[in-house]
Amino acid sequence: MPRNEEKFGAKSNAKFALAALLLVSTQAFAAAVENAKETTDQQAYCNYVTQQAMAQRDLLLMPNADAGMTQPNTGLPMQLVWRVSASVSDIRKAGLTLDAARQNCELYTATTAVQQQIQYVLPSLEKDALQHRLELIQAASENLDALIAQTTKMMDAQNVTRPMLFSLQTTRIKLDADRADTQSKIATLYTPQLSDEPLKELVAAKQSEETNQQKALDKLARQNDWDVALSFGAHQQVNPIVGGTSLYGAVTVRYNLASHAINKHLDQAAAAYDEWKTVQEGDVIRNTEVLRQQVAQGILVQESKLKALQDEQKQIEDNLRQVSDVDTSAALDFRNQLTSAQLLLGIEIGDAGFRLDRLREFLGKNY
Repeated sequence: MPRNEEKFGAKSNAKFALAALLLVSTQAFAAAVENAKETTDQQAYCNYVTQQAMAQRDLLLMPNADAGMTQPNTGLPMQLVWRVSASVSDIRKAGLTLDAARQNCELYTATTAVQQQIQYVLPSLEKDALQHRLELIQAASENLDALIAQTTKMMDAQNVTRPMLFSLQTTRIKLDADRADTQSKIATLYTPQLSDEPLKELVAAKQSEETNQQKALDKLARQNDWDVALSFGAHQQVNPIVGGTSLYGAVTVRYNLASHAINKHLDQAAAAYDEWKTVQEGDVIRNTEVLRQQVAQGILVQESKLKALQDEQKQIEDNLRQVSDVDTSAALDFRNQLTSAQLLLGIEIGDAGFRLDRLREFLGKNY
């Protein structure tokens, strides 16, 4: 009996040494989360899953203690029985639970990063285009102001009529309205700071983290296939009370006979999970493809728009060449109208060209 107690003491010391090692690694992981300078969505979620995992770890690591009264059916006196038991499988699960929590945290971080990129990339491109449009409007306004100043001098010299000046002022009203509308659109767009990494790399990182999480959960589930339980305790006769306490210890080995079938289903579940994520509505893989289609359609629209605008620009340039050498009042009026139209058209051409370049750049970089 003393030899058995010695063996159980050695096993118990090894178990508690492993528990202490797991406790130290868990505290280091938790400290890394808690010592962050600012709380973001990802950090808050990681803190949540870490605390959940630590609670489960404590439950699995700590031995179970139970006590009770028993009345043997052999006619022996009533006895008080107590014991402490621990499971090797539970100790293993404690570490795997923390690993699963880490993978869950990393998966959430990768998923939210790519989701944010998908959600805000088009508004971000739109905001850049609107900022560029403001620059085009400013340049057109400066050219128009110079033309108005020139026409005003000619009107003072009675070389042109006031209606000719009014047509230019009408163009300035259009530019001012366009500027105000563009600024209003910019103000309504919310675009957070986006990652510089290509979208395809963010999606690949998210898929990699999903694979790692599934592996961690699979390892945790397979721990139910077997177990080695260690227990030791004592029993004391209480009626009548006599001196001396009898110690005992036991080792119980358990193996689930359905483990082969269970592991096969776990493998099939992992494959089914990958297939589901590929077609799941709302998942980043599906949304990434939807975004690609939207950008590709946007490129076609801007190409068609730009071609139509350039054709109109050629017609205006042809008309300007025809009246460039004519100095009559009607010719000057017509030239001012053409120039005003050219300024407005230049804004649209510059806007469409900028949008087209940015969409092509985005498509080439991210897909």
